[in-house]
Amino acid sequence: MKGCRWSAMAVAVALVAASAPARAQDVGNGFLFGTPQASFSLRGGMTAPQARGDLFGFVTNRFTLGRGDFRAPLIDADLSFRLAPRVDLDLAAGYSRSNRASEFRHWVDNNNLPIQQTTALARVPLTASLRVYLTPRGRSVGELAWIPARFAPYVGAGGGAMWYRFMQDGDFIDFNTTNVFPDRFTSSGWTKTAQVMAGGDYTLNPRLAVTGDARYHWAKAKLGPDFVGFDGIDLSGFALTLGFTVRL
Repeated sequence: MKGCRWSAMAVAVALVAASAPARAQDVGNGFLFGTPQASFSLRGGMTAPQARGDLFGFVTNRFTLGRGDFRAPLIDADLSFRLAPRVDLDLAAGYSRSNRASEFRHWVDNNNLPIQQTTALARVPLTASLRVYLTPRGRSVGELAWIPARFAPYVGAGGGAMWYRFMQDGDFIDFNTTNVFPDRFTSSGWTKTAQVMAGGDYTLNPRLAVTGDARYHWAKAKLGPDFVGFDGIDLSGFALTLGFTVRL
């Protein structure tokens, strides 16, 4: 039995070696014994919330903030399970947080100093999506060897939940008395989210690939009692990441 196993392995290696020159532009280097059934990705990048709606309009008009100040570094992790040759179930989690110093526009305190505060926005999307590869991501040779494609682009869509936290901490003006007072205003909670994605895997070796990914999330949440009078908070935005994928 042991001899048969090594013979079968030798045949698979020979088939891979024979087919590699003819497909050098299409496949990565080396092969795996068996088709990968899952993968894990860890990526980093940037997220750019749209920062639209009356809340963001208020804070960008009153404080020295712009919509671009809510851009933030992002870390994203995906665990994907193979459903079909070109289809995966993708479970993803991400985290981003912006933290910007600001001051009131056109107002100073009694000592002619800026009235300062910080504004922070954190977002944590948890999603499940279907990822569809547009080209084959690999091919089998015999019963043992699986050769990954050099590059495999994909698109996908899904949804889930997003946790957020919006906070302003510092000094503020009571416009009824023009007194300056310290305070912290916070709103946090969960809401539904939907997303679309596009990206691709570039093979480095049979187990490892570089993955570039672009996503757009749609989400809107209610605000807590510290922000009465606003029509919720728009949490929609883009995310662009680059990292590594390990085939399992």
